[in-house]
Amino acid sequence: MADWPVESLGNMTLLQYAKTPYMDLLAKKGKTGMLKTVQDGFHPGSEVANSSILGYDQEKVYEGRGPLEAASIGVELAPDDMAIRCNIICIEGDNIKNHSCGRLETEEGDILIKYLQDKLANDPEIVAKYGNIVHFYTGVQYRHLLVINGGNKYIKCTPPHDVPLHPWRPELVKPDTEAEAKALANGAKPTKLSATETAELINTLIVKSQELLGKHPFNAQRIAEGKDPANSIWPWAGGYRPHMATLQETFPQIKKGAVITAVDLIRGIGHYAGLRCIDVEGATGLYDTNYEGKAAAAIEALKTDDFVYLHVEASDEAGHDGDLELKLQTIENLDKRAIGPIYEEVKNWDESVAIAVLPDHPTPVAHRTHTNEPIPFLIYAPGIEPDGVQTFDEVACKEGSYGTLEKDGFIKAFMAIN
Repeated sequence: MADWPVESLGNMTLLQYAKTPYMDLLAKKGKTGMLKTVQDGFHPGSEVANSSILGYDQEKVYEGRGPLEAASIGVELAPDDMAIRCNIICIEGDNIKNHSCGRLETEEGDILIKYLQDKLANDPEIVAKYGNIVHFYTGVQYRHLLVINGGNKYIKCTPPHDVPLHPWRPELVKPDTEAEAKALANGAKPTKLSATETAELINTLIVKSQELLGKHPFNAQRIAEGKDPANSIWPWAGGYRPHMATLQETFPQIKKGAVITAVDLIRGIGHYAGLRCIDVEGATGLYDTNYEGKAAAAIEALKTDDFVYLHVEASDEAGHDGDLELKLQTIENLDKRAIGPIYEEVKNWDESVAIAVLPDHPTPVAHRTHTNEPIPFLIYAPGIEPDGVQTFDEVACKEGSYGTLEKDGFIKAFMAIN
């Protein structure tokens, strides 16, 4: 939900402009600061930002989105499996029209992924050249998984949400031979496929997927209904199984924890962090998500768990769409329909509950993709000494008593409250 100043809003950010009485109340009653969630040298992806919030050093644990999403859907990776996020996107002419083909339901994506597993993973030309090493798995909505046995992670991929309305061919996968050579020199085990072979394979899969999906009856129906066709895969953010200590191992005060989210990526982070995942009916990852259901699930979890990570994706998707009014609505809904009910419930509990509120990264509506600027955060708990900041936004929190934190600074500050 973090953003840039917007001229039509009087040069205020969306957090400054939106009506967020509960976030402002918690900022006024608590302490605030800024957090650098994207370490230098890393792309400002949600996997980097969210795992950084939980205190993980990206230099030690980063393996991309793919392995995290594999964990979230129960795909156990072998040591030589390379898992890579596999969007189903919309191509229009020579351009990427959007990163989500106008939104798919999971059941719709499942039809196409199973079709690709049958036709593309078993394509005779691919099997003859590389072996039977390609596997597609259904994820959520437009976000799915590709696993390549013996694949090489040293490839350069472009996230499709970074290049809406751009030509797709220049953004095809490229081998990172320099990084590959460095890893091998440092003792990394050679993979079945080289970086060059892995890039060639994925690009072949992209092109062949367009041929297959373009002829699928599902897309003929979508076009007839005036919807964007789901006519190409777009793999990105691949890696191997990460080695992450659980939060319980790092913070002994956490005996049991939970994560609540509609996004596979966050479920995967939670899995490796030792958090149980709580499913909420109607949680969509979009503006129409079940805010009340997520809040109720968080409250219920807090009765038995020491730590709850509640994630709401809606503002990020609105930012990717460049929809100013919708993003404002998602911010206000978060405040009124999730943060408010949680605060009102727990504020009088006998056992005090510490609450932190923060974005993971900015997704400015003018930019339509992630940026790496520090984000504002607040930490509140009964009895905490306020720092004088009166509102929760990117400008006010720069004056907060925590200053600007990075790496595990935020999670350590939060865990030190109670």
